[in-house]
Amino acid sequence: MFYGSVVWDPLLIVSQIVCLQCLYYLTLGLFMWILVGTRVSRLTLVYFFDYSTLTASTITGWCTMSSFLLTALAGAGYMFLLIERAKKCLDFSATLYIIHLFMCLVYGGWPSSFTWWIVNGTGFAIMALLGEWLCIRRELREIPITRLRV
Repeated sequence: MFYGSVVWDPLLIVSQIVCLQCLYYLTLGLFMWILVGTRVSRLTLVYFFDYSTLTASTITGWCTMSSFLLTALAGAGYMFLLIERAKKCLDFSATLYIIHLFMCLVYGGWPSSFTWWIVNGTGFAIMALLGEWLCIRRELREIPITRLRV
């Protein structure tokens, strides 16, 4: 794909945001199912969007926090595959976490838990920095040039 200053495709950007957000919640659901689903009788959206479930006082809370952080690691890999540009990783990470904050506001109110802010801030940093690092590694690879010998 050609990247330059003249390339501006809003449809591509919106589709990347939607795809990244969907992959984030699918991965979060998978990690929640593995780590939290074995500990609770019923896994609901409360564990995704309610700030009170992110607590360090219970084992279930630690499993929930681990799910969010593991999802941030996976999100960096998704950005490596979908976004492909180091310059865009911070923007897409911020967009993802702002949308998540909005969904938490709608579902459970303003997150007043300090733990929620720490976990999501750490997840944002992991996703943005690791995604940038992965993309930079790809961008700095040498371009193979084959020469014909006559």
